[in-house]
Amino acid sequence: MNSLERLENTFYGKPRDRTPLLGGWISVPRYICRIAGVNEDAFWADPFTVSIAAYKKLGMDGIIDVIVPRSKEDFRIIDANSYRRAETGLSLEDALEDIEKRPGAAELEAAFDFEGEYAKFRKGLENGRAACGDMVYMPAQWGAGAKLQWYDDYGYESFFIIVAAYPDHAKKLMEMGGATGRLKNRLVAQAVREGLYPHGILLGEDICSQQGPMISPEFLEEFYAPQLKKGLEPLLEAGCKPVWHSDGNVRPLIDMLIACGIQGFQGFQPECGMTLEYMLEHRTREGEPLVIFGPMAVTTELPVMSPREVKKRVRDVIAQCEGRANLVLFTSNTINPDIPFENLIAMYEAVLEN
Repeated sequence: MNSLERLENTFYGKPRDRTPLLGGWISVPRYICRIAGVNEDAFWADPFTVSIAAYKKLGMDGIIDVIVPRSKEDFRIIDANSYRRAETGLSLEDALEDIEKRPGAAELEAAFDFEGEYAKFRKGLENGRAACGDMVYMPAQWGAGAKLQWYDDYGYESFFIIVAAYPDHAKKLMEMGGATGRLKNRLVAQAVREGLYPHGILLGEDICSQQGPMISPEFLEEFYAPQLKKGLEPLLEAGCKPVWHSDGNVRPLIDMLIACGIQGFQGFQPECGMTLEYMLEHRTREGEPLVIFGPMAVTTELPVMSPREVKKRVRDVIAQCEGRANLVLFTSNTINPDIPFENLIAMYEAVLEN
């Protein structure tokens, strides 16, 4: 069974020879270099190619993204500029004026050049597929479905004030986000139909802290959920399985997300109550098992376990999901330097040796 067959069978709960593996989120260059057998100068000369070579050696079935730190002095994709979301330089008044000037949902949809945008999207997929070879190139589609993270545009403070105190502006943002997310999913759905993209798609919005949603579930139910439900329609019509990225305590939103058409979840953070055991209690709105990308925790498991314990955890996870969820083994988030190299290798060996 090849990687595409293994993944597609898993998405639909069909027999497969083993649990598939997802890669792309190792954010430690020295680990990538050690696996690929090159030095760090070679990595920084061509991080993508070296990373792909490493993931091939690890036996990955699919590639979600290729995480490359922004510089040699940092890790993950975090650097001194990463917290611009807290302060964009726009005042609240500027943000409100900008929202008023932006085209509405109907205008966005009318102006969308599907053919032109799809040509660019297809080209990116074809380049990624050529580089990945037998591995399945399935890059995450952030913002697909319905954009919610408008704090990227306006900063945290202004965004949350708008949500709380300016309902007309907040509603327009949700409608704009729904339109852009739906348009993006039209591109993904077309690529799926053409066989350029598999049926499992990682997407989602970071809107939860470790305590819970940063916006009230009541607001999200009224203004965001209808946009997400509409935005997911192109994927669901193409037979896709949208999988929601789950940072923080997403539990208060799980039922809403499933009702909108989310078919699976990626994560999770056990310290927030987002455990595999909790997720296995849920099914899709059609009553089918969820797709799980995970659940190896980069906080409470991989940094502190021994390699033997990591292997046992992987085998336990596979057994827990049998008949209850469609598991693709992945991590809850990026693999950082606090995770021992031996634990990283043990996680993948546990599947390949099984």
